[in-house]
Amino acid sequence: MADPSSYRPKPGQIPDSPGVYRFRDEHRRVIYVGKAKSLRQRLASYFQDVAGLHPRTATMVTTAASVEWTVVSTEVEALQLEYSWIKEYDPRFNVKYRDDKSYPSLAVTMNEEYPRVQVMRGPKKKGVRYFGPYGHAWAIRETVDLMLRVFPVRTCSAGVFKRSAQIGRPCLLGYIGKCSAPCIGRVTPEEHRELAEDFCDFMAGRTGTYLSRLEREMQEAAEEMEYEKAARLRDDIGALRRAMEKNAVVLADATDADLIAVAEDELEAAVQIFHVRGGRVRGQRGWVTDKVEAVDTAGLVEHALQQLYGEEKGEAVPKEVLVPALPEDTPALNQWLAERRGSQVSLRIPQRGDKKALMETVHRNAQQSLALHKTKRASDLTTRSRALEEIAEALELDGAPLRIECFDISHLQGDDVVASMVVFEDGLARKGEYRRFQIKSFEGQDDVRSMHEVVSRRFRRYLQEKLKTGEWEAEEGDAPEDDGRPRRFAYPPQLVVVDGGQPQVAAAKRALEELGIDDVAVCGLAKRLEEVWLPGEDDPVVLPRTSEGLYLLQRVRDEAHRFAIQYQRNKRGKRLKSGPLDEVPGLGESRKQALVKHFGSVKKLRQATIDQICEVPGIGRKTAETVAAALAQAVPAGPAVNTATGEIIEDETPAPAGASSERGTEQ
Repeated sequence: MADPSSYRPKPGQIPDSPGVYRFRDEHRRVIYVGKAKSLRQRLASYFQDVAGLHPRTATMVTTAASVEWTVVSTEVEALQLEYSWIKEYDPRFNVKYRDDKSYPSLAVTMNEEYPRVQVMRGPKKKGVRYFGPYGHAWAIRETVDLMLRVFPVRTCSAGVFKRSAQIGRPCLLGYIGKCSAPCIGRVTPEEHRELAEDFCDFMAGRTGTYLSRLEREMQEAAEEMEYEKAARLRDDIGALRRAMEKNAVVLADATDADLIAVAEDELEAAVQIFHVRGGRVRGQRGWVTDKVEAVDTAGLVEHALQQLYGEEKGEAVPKEVLVPALPEDTPALNQWLAERRGSQVSLRIPQRGDKKALMETVHRNAQQSLALHKTKRASDLTTRSRALEEIAEALELDGAPLRIECFDISHLQGDDVVASMVVFEDGLARKGEYRRFQIKSFEGQDDVRSMHEVVSRRFRRYLQEKLKTGEWEAEEGDAPEDDGRPRRFAYPPQLVVVDGGQPQVAAAKRALEELGIDDVAVCGLAKRLEEVWLPGEDDPVVLPRTSEGLYLLQRVRDEAHRFAIQYQRNKRGKRLKSGPLDEVPGLGESRKQALVKHFGSVKKLRQATIDQICEVPGIGRKTAETVAAALAQAVPAGPAVNTATGEIIEDETPAPAGASSERGTEQ
């Protein structure tokens, strides 16, 4: 724990201008990013008496080992730079809103020749129109099912579309009139795209004109005694109105706005967002976060705005954003939002009328979300803290192991031997720092030797990172990396857990001793009786079955086992699918596929001459000679025989297009 006075800058060194600052820990990892109108005034507030600081701020400044800053011209630039650094460095002491699930959206892939309507989650893609997000995927499917009657846009996957085109028959939706069947040419690409654009216009809220047009067409059909057409249009109008009813009108003036509400207590905060388009609630989403920094409602709103609109542009940023409290830098935020939208954006607090009433509804949703979260994760923080304390007490550690790394070995009867490393920080998985290894120093099955190799490689990389950053035996001319980005093996754990008993623990401990590392504790968790083994001890440490510490160790061990098994299966699957072309050095996936596509099968490619191979685009003379030599050395499999007739079946099956030999992957 550092003393803030040890790295406090001199008052004259800090400029009195807008900027962004970063606190770093002893490993040069960025742990907090902030912005300020005046860097001098803001940074001075961190270096007062620690006892007078907010508890979370006190923890941050005592964890940090240095502070640095970047001066910018305006507050808008500071806002943009702060957002970029939070996304880049993922600082542990910044408020970060994370969805407890990925909210689904209704997406129309306008970037395809035949646009497709589908439910989509995750990051947004270029050229795709999104509507939502929605709370439930079934709500999207119900709406789409109603609208396909009027807008029969393609909803099938690429595989189904291609298959229907090959056989010349549409899928079931094409037969029942809920797809225009572009796969068999029933409509042209231009006609299908026009349908997709009408669908998007209707979803965007431009409903009145379209319904009026349908009603006019229905009246005209009735007057001309085309009663079947009039009945079909009547049913279409009814379907669209039922789809519209699913999004009730909440604002009468066809408002486009996002409403953000916050419910909070001392430890956590819940944020709810309603997306209103055309006066209707088109989507809803929410987050719950731990308040890891001292922040008020206005600060939470500012973080929420950055999270919502940091990656958005154009109409995805609404004309109006309604919030419960205005952030300190409201003018800068207004300008930032306007730049992202391309036109003026109003950021304000609703004072009266329908908008204030809807904001109260959003706030009630935020309160319910926070209450539900606390019910689901009752005493979760307390439980994790107790688990870490129990582990520290049982293993006689100096302090709670805030970072735990666990290693596991996986193989199938000695083949495809791999290892995994999983990371838990503060009792929670850090999946972005998981690593996997291939055993390189020997072949065959030897879990103890494999464990020694993997632990040695992991901590040898740690020492190399320390050398780069100047923390360990830095020589003259070695410039430290001070970009603060997460590096592969830069941060040491307080505890290493291995999946196994005494032999595996001894191997891991020996690996650390050989590297001169003596400040990392080691233990093993044996599966049979869930015993905890320590280096050099003849008897295990037995934790009570009800122990939170044992439960955490089991979770860590099971996660390492799952990650290792997954990698081993993937590696084995790729090996089994590999073909003779995978052994050709320097031949990538694109050229392998080009060869197989040109000749139709590996068998025909094997029979081809070098001149014929050279005819394939992208294949030169030298590559052709290498391919021919490799195929000549590869022994083809024996011919298949029809057991009923005794007939030899000619093998014309193409080689697997995506097959490739597994490369050594240490991440």
